[in-house]
Amino acid sequence: MLLTTDRLVLRRFRPADAETLAAYRTDPAVARYQSWDSPYSLDRARYAIESMAAADPDQPGWFQYAVEVTATRTHIGDVGVNLHDNRMQAEIGYTVAPRWQGHGYATEAVRAVLEHLFRVKGLHRVSAECDARNVASYRVLERTGFRREGLLRQHTWIKGEWTDDLRYGLLETDFFGLDTVS
Repeated sequence: MLLTTDRLVLRRFRPADAETLAAYRTDPAVARYQSWDSPYSLDRARYAIESMAAADPDQPGWFQYAVEVTATRTHIGDVGVNLHDNRMQAEIGYTVAPRWQGHGYATEAVRAVLEHLFRVKGLHRVSAECDARNVASYRVLERTGFRREGLLRQHTWIKGEWTDDLRYGLLETDFFGLDTVS
């Protein structure tokens, strides 16, 4: 499983990715909006990579792509796809190490995954959800064509507080700019 862009390779996780995965998931700025706690141990990263490497992207459930910068072969983050049982829709999520944020890598990686999901897998819809305080995350979604579909007020109890969640959706016809009949 390999997706490429001008600057990135999206591939299966490898054991050698454990240190970088643990490092960016340990960063408090990254962990703040995620389900995991910081610190994220190297043992936990190794276990996560074993699970990720065993996942089948053609079967329902989560598949994580490791995101690597082509020029330096540096692992900088991940994009996850949760394929629904009907195999016609999915949910995505993504994480990029802080050092690599602000350079368009998340947007580029998400676009590559969306292109694959819609063009190759023939999905109808992709959705995403993020903490409403995570401005950088929802900007990535909006830059890649997602439409904000709702605000779920105090929807998630995480890390000792209730948080608002934003829901986003993207239809295949919207991604390719096709006209639709309502």
